[in-house]
Amino acid sequence: MIEMQDLKKDFLVRVKAGRLRREKRTVAAVDGVSLRIGRGEMVGYIGPNGAGKSTTLKMLTGVLTPTSGTVSVCGLTPVPQRTTLALRIGVVFGQRSQLWWDLPLRESFALLRHIYRVPPADHAARLKRCRDLLDLDEFMDTPVRQLSLGQRMRGELTAALLHGPEVLFLDEPTIGLDVVSKQAVRSFLAELGAAGDTTLVLTTHDLADIERLCDRLVVIGHGRVVHDGSIEALHARYGSRRSLVADLETPLPDGFTLPGTTLAAVTANGHRVTFTLDSATAGTAVAGLVAAVPVRDLSVLEPDIEDVVARLYAER
Repeated sequence: MIEMQDLKKDFLVRVKAGRLRREKRTVAAVDGVSLRIGRGEMVGYIGPNGAGKSTTLKMLTGVLTPTSGTVSVCGLTPVPQRTTLALRIGVVFGQRSQLWWDLPLRESFALLRHIYRVPPADHAARLKRCRDLLDLDEFMDTPVRQLSLGQRMRGELTAALLHGPEVLFLDEPTIGLDVVSKQAVRSFLAELGAAGDTTLVLTTHDLADIERLCDRLVVIGHGRVVHDGSIEALHARYGSRRSLVADLETPLPDGFTLPGTTLAAVTANGHRVTFTLDSATAGTAVAGLVAAVPVRDLSVLEPDIEDVVARLYAER
């Protein structure tokens, strides 16, 4: 569905080169990205600010022309075939709106049906599904300008899906949303992905979105792909380790060590300890700890993806 080969985008910027003089400098926002994304894949596309995420999406949707390289979406070249491509993709930018500010949500959806030339029966069926899954009925007749951010974002998702796109591009779809609205959006997108009909490309700084929704993670830094694979592969590549957290009846003895682990933290007056599992398995570490001190409760924590990605960003 999406293919990029050595895709590049350069921008010409002016930088200060003296008290009164400025000189031109070329900045590579995207610097040789090559990716293939198949039908029905849910791909997280992440990176630090300025890494080239939004620039890539704008080239995929035909908003920007690549400096060099090739790009294909749904078998079409985005810029010269932008109008045809628009009928086959959906786009949601978290800080941009495709709804009419002064119209009720219902009328915005009706206008979009005519713009995309969607048959009335198909439009009604898709709208009903979105209304049910995103709980739109209570504000369908409210002007867009009066909607909360969470309500508007649910409207934006619906607007992007009413014409049945084959590919859905999401740029920060949960930015600024409260916990309830985030949960509603994530649940909707998870069900959409499970159906397997829509390819989804998601850029976000909220890694909980990635963990919940995406099977594949692409990390970009300085315009280049630095990781392409599963979240599990990212953990394995950067040495993520699980943690053992235990609540003890009595504090650890002085100088206590647990083979294959590192004592990471001691809190609650010595009654709560956290060990990082280096080479030891969870079972071995638990057995060793229980044999040494009385344990009230314990848990094994999976590695935090935010820590892994932060380390990756720092390295790059």
